[in-house]
Amino acid sequence: MLYRILFVCLALSLFSAASSLSCRWMTHKFKEHSEDYLEQLDMMADNSTNSTGDAAAGNTAAFPNELYDQASEAAAEDKVAFTVQILDETAALFEEDHSSAPWEEVTMETFINVVTQQADGLRSCIGSHNPKNMKLQRYFTRLSRSVLKKLGHSAEAWELIRQQVKKHLLRADQLISSLPSTN
Repeated sequence: MLYRILFVCLALSLFSAASSLSCRWMTHKFKEHSEDYLEQLDMMADNSTNSTGDAAAGNTAAFPNELYDQASEAAAEDKVAFTVQILDETAALFEEDHSSAPWEEVTMETFINVVTQQADGLRSCIGSHNPKNMKLQRYFTRLSRSVLKKLGHSAEAWELIRQQVKKHLLRADQLISSLPSTN
């Protein structure tokens, strides 16, 4: 009887270790999509005024380093869920009124599509119950209100957003790259 229990425990632990985030998206598509959306952001910078406008508006939503520090200590599935939320929040932010953005509409649409595909791909790698990080959600809300809306969705506001989003995507890529299945 003891051997059966031991065998079941061993089998379950091997199964869960082997299946924890052994996701084809992360091993085959993550890097490709990551490079693509970072390239889109760089193209946006090339077409931008590169003005920082009202730098104080950017300071009202200071980069949340502590959230990334916490996420880096989290379990693999939680790291992926955190990254999915970053991608979802980024797509929602860029879907706001971008008529004054200094880059071409097609670049913006391509960026949103790639970010959304990346989020959907990573979402397929994790379980369905992953609560949102409320601090991260509030941060992106502050970006929307304190930068975009305060500065009237101007070209300068969008450049501040582009810079912040690039930092987020680079940090999120570091989180995912730290997972054993993506190295």
